Amino acid sequence: MKVNMQSVNFNADQRLLDFIQNRMDKLEQYYDKVIQSDVFLKVENTSGKENKIFEAKLMVPGDSFVVKKVCKTFEEGADSAINSLERQLKKRKQKLRSYL
Repeated sequence: MKVNMQSVNFNADQRLLDFIQNRMDKLEQYYDKVIQSDVFLKVENTSGKENKIFEAKLMVPGDSFVVKKVCKTFEEGADSAINSLERQLKKRKQKLRSYL
């Protein structure tokens, strides 16, 4: 799956981008009709520790899923956001199966 990644207010290293790509590729196990995915990595200029924002938009035929997580690290945000996307894709697949 092609994942468009953009980092805002910083330059993401290749290790982080590879980690996100691998985790997003696993979403195809749950729903194989994913058209496109966009990932935005943002850093807020706040004094708090949870200043990293991971936002993912996943487009499937007829719908799109958007998940936004604020965490201490991008890896933690990616894990929780992708777990949420997994649940949403499983739910959508079950719903489509019930119509057949």
